Amino acid sequence: MREQHDQPPAGRSRAVRLDSFGGPEVLDVQEIPAPQAGQGQVRVRVTAAGLNPMDWIMTADADTAARFGLSLPAGFGTDYAGVVDQVGAGVTGFAPGDRVFGGALSRAVADHVVIDLAEGVAANEVHRTPDGVDDRTAATLAVAGRTASATLAVVDPGPDDTVLIGGAAGGVGVFAVQLARLAGARVIGTGSAGSADFLRDLGAEPVAYGDGLADRVRTLAPAGVTAAIDLHGTETAHAARQLGVPDARICTIAAQVDGVSAANGANAAPGALDEVARLVARGQLRVPIAASFPVEQIRRAAELQAGRHVHGKVVIDL
Repeated sequence: MREQHDQPPAGRSRAVRLDSFGGPEVLDVQEIPAPQAGQGQVRVRVTAAGLNPMDWIMTADADTAARFGLSLPAGFGTDYAGVVDQVGAGVTGFAPGDRVFGGALSRAVADHVVIDLAEGVAANEVHRTPDGVDDRTAATLAVAGRTASATLAVVDPGPDDTVLIGGAAGGVGVFAVQLARLAGARVIGTGSAGSADFLRDLGAEPVAYGDGLADRVRTLAPAGVTAAIDLHGTETAHAARQLGVPDARICTIAAQVDGVSAANGANAAPGALDEVARLVARGQLRVPIAASFPVEQIRRAAELQAGRHVHGKVVIDL
């Protein structure tokens, strides 16, 4: 059973805010006026929010924050799930009581988020939560599901492929591995020695990252690797080149490599996120929840996520 939290008085709302940019130490739960849904908007009572590396990367310093259009005071977190509790004028398709999930750029870890339906962009979106998908799971889908889908669209894996995925045990990796396997591909995933069993459970063959990666992969796949996705940096992309993978079938998300496509969640095809949610609802894709924390422990949760050694997703309960 989830821990019960003290709720603010009517008309007020809890939100994780930053009054200065920095690490987890600048995150605070503050009581603010509850936002209201205006014309063409819905308000969601958030029950769970999932954390991603982008959350703390883009709030780490003022220059990075500015590139994302953020200024102080800023919110935190992008993935959310909950229930529509207020609908503005002109809204059709959503009603109070609808279970929903989506993205709200750097403001999701809060009791309420307001989504402008006219914007329709990846960081400001709302989708119906399918029956059979709980809120904690739904709160992990937007950023990682979109990003994984975008990377697979670049390399287009199929039954004849062996795909090398770097950072396969991370938040995006758990989606990318399973989506590639659903496409029929063989998957080799890089990770630490401690992640080997976790990767096998996802359907990937584990291989240790670090010096000599290409040689270790060559031993595992003597017939060759045909595609690669680097979810951490550039090591996997460079190893793929050593293994003869053409640049057109290599993709990165966290770094640039000349000649190699970089993908992010905004590149995902229309309907990609809803399809990910349907796969979860049908039991064809599972989302490992590494840890969940009450919102009062946001600093502890962010520290765990920022350590980059979490197997699966970190979720905040509200």
